[in-house]
Amino acid sequence: MATTKRAKARKPSKEPAARARGSTLVVVESPTKAKTIKKYLGSGYVVKASVGHVMDLPKSKMGVDIEHGFKPVYEVIDSKKKVVAELKSAAKGATLLLLATDPDREGEAIAWHVYEQLKRTKVPAQRILFNEITKKAIQEAIAKPLQLNRDLYDAQQARRVLDRLVGYQISPILWKKVRRGLSAGRVQSVAVRLVVEREEEIARFVAVEYWSIEADLKAELPPQFRAKLIKLDGEKIELGSEAVTKPLVEEIGRQTFIVKDVIRKERRRNAPPPFITSKLQQDAANRLGFTAKKTMTLAQRLYEGVDLGADGQTALITYMRTDSVRLSPDAITFARGYIAGRWGKDYLPPEPVHYRTKKSAQDAHEAIRPTSVEHPPERVKPFLERDMYRLYELIWNRFIACQMVPAVFDQTTADITAGRATFRATGQILKFAGYLAVYGQEAESPPEEAGAEKMEGEDEEKGDVSRQLPPLAEGQKLELVQLIPEQHFTQPPPRFTEASLVKELEEKGIGRPSTYAAILSTIQDKEYVEKKEGRFHPTDLGKIVTELLLGAFPKVMDVQFTARMEEELDEVEEGKIGWTSVLDEFYAPFKLSLAAAEAQMRDVKREETPTDLVCEKCGSPMVIKWGRMGRFLACSGYPDCKNTKDFIEEGGKIKVVEDLPTDEVCPTCGKPMVNKRGRFGRFLACSDYPTCKTTRPITLKGVVCPDCGGGLAERKSRFGKSFFGCVNYPKCKFAAWDRPLAEPCPKCGKPYLLAKYSRKEGPYIACPDKECGYRRESPAEMQPAALP
Repeated sequence: MATTKRAKARKPSKEPAARARGSTLVVVESPTKAKTIKKYLGSGYVVKASVGHVMDLPKSKMGVDIEHGFKPVYEVIDSKKKVVAELKSAAKGATLLLLATDPDREGEAIAWHVYEQLKRTKVPAQRILFNEITKKAIQEAIAKPLQLNRDLYDAQQARRVLDRLVGYQISPILWKKVRRGLSAGRVQSVAVRLVVEREEEIARFVAVEYWSIEADLKAELPPQFRAKLIKLDGEKIELGSEAVTKPLVEEIGRQTFIVKDVIRKERRRNAPPPFITSKLQQDAANRLGFTAKKTMTLAQRLYEGVDLGADGQTALITYMRTDSVRLSPDAITFARGYIAGRWGKDYLPPEPVHYRTKKSAQDAHEAIRPTSVEHPPERVKPFLERDMYRLYELIWNRFIACQMVPAVFDQTTADITAGRATFRATGQILKFAGYLAVYGQEAESPPEEAGAEKMEGEDEEKGDVSRQLPPLAEGQKLELVQLIPEQHFTQPPPRFTEASLVKELEEKGIGRPSTYAAILSTIQDKEYVEKKEGRFHPTDLGKIVTELLLGAFPKVMDVQFTARMEEELDEVEEGKIGWTSVLDEFYAPFKLSLAAAEAQMRDVKREETPTDLVCEKCGSPMVIKWGRMGRFLACSGYPDCKNTKDFIEEGGKIKVVEDLPTDEVCPTCGKPMVNKRGRFGRFLACSDYPTCKTTRPITLKGVVCPDCGGGLAERKSRFGKSFFGCVNYPKCKFAAWDRPLAEPCPKCGKPYLLAKYSRKEGPYIACPDKECGYRRESPAEMQPAALP
């Protein structure tokens, strides 16, 4: 098959499209996608799935020939040898091979590797691309086949080799200096740095006191309203203490409140653009509570197709990895038709709405949108899992809303004088819903949308815009109900959530839409960060690894350098530069840093930090050491004394986490058992450790495993999230995220109930069987904060 070497755009294949009418083998990535595509093709087509990548660099070695142009040494993945054999067998009976993998770098690499494995069959091969899995899109792609794109493949290859060079050469150094099993990544390490540096900002933050004064006022007609002090003697005011605020309150309380001026304006808020990958991840996190990984998994399934009963396997959304807000003319037409039919012409702009895509974006694909107006959420809801439906509804609503007119508000701003003080009250009424009729729910801390405009005046000092003001006129006297002085303190920058970390990565140019979910998953899998109450905290391991890498590899860890590398990979894809030149430029200084790190990086494994604590067993000083579970206190008399303890730092001081005594005795030696804290939560251990190493999990009282009758214990996942699992694991794999209660379901007889919690509804108790549906309010003692 002919391939383009430095082509900036794909060229049509020289093979005639008519060949596709014979016995044709179509190769895609997933079985689900294969099933959906097969629905639209005739009997002359055989559709097979590669099940992802079929070739990769070997796991056991570098797999890159650095001395000879960074040549990668690919091999068939062990688990894919059977798949490759099946593809070869299918190709023998075919007259044409259509490579129909995803339209991005990874998809192109899969296509190339499948072709490499099948080219000996001498079956003519063509590349076909489609942004959505619909009959029309697939037929158009087959009618206009393309060549494999060498530039796109080289961009993927450059990223893969870069990541291998970094990971396989830095990780062994971390094994020697910190602990075995650690890994470093070109992008993941920079993401961890962002989390670590945010934590350092929080630690350095010093809260500053400030005060506000608000007034509850009455006019001739209701409602009562509130205004905020904004100026004193015509100048903006800053109240730094109660000593300043209290006399001012007394002074203002003696004044007459008079309306100085009233400004009434019509404000418009434009609809946000259709989803790109990062914004989908952010909104799904803010509105639905989904992780980036969950969002992309569900989106993948919606793209590949779901069974819609009589309609069969049907793809519901377009390709979900994109940073373009472009929409096809057909998509805009069907959205406008749907809006006119559902809400009427008042909700439809005179002309289609077009959004600006960022200059740095790859505009090869459309924005994420539904594939057809024939599949509104309410119609497909019976065929979708709850969370898949919620994500589809979010995508549908965003797409429809982006082609609707702005929301219109009537906003009134009144300045009110009280002696030398000026207060401001702002009220806002929704005059016309516009796009908010579809996309009205506000996300928590909504990110700024690309291409969307803020409502005019949103950044003004505006008080409470959700309140309605009474009729007010210039010169009108108002009645003071009360003055409300309130103390405040400045807040540190917030820790990252899934949504805000994706936003930060996007804004700083770290990674690409297809990699955000993997980055967030990896830094948790590697235990460099953990999520607590929905926000990322760096672990001790994440902090020490970041510190070491910053010292030894400042360029690799530099945010701007990492962003520039992404830009260079884009330039490889566009055919502007060769992929090996990117690697040459990177590797020369990197090689020097590797040599320096081997010799100069701190050996954390062997470090011992002195403390003022004394070992109660032998009297030797206790030191802080680094181990597999993180930092711990150890006796400096080791190996003669093996005393160790957990500790925490509070206010810069070390506090020993004491073992808690219990009434139980060790079944092995008869000594008392103690309640200890470990990596995965608390457990019982013999007090005579290390002479006796007997341990067992702490089981819930009165609750037994519904599968095997064993005990249930609270554990910690590798992400730091609590769950409840059977003590007989791995023989029994029962596990529940919510705390089981020793109470049968009064409705269906299930042997236990679950203590659950949701952000919207708070704590409640429910049956684990969703089909049963039993639920009731949770008593205060069962709320999450009170659970042991």
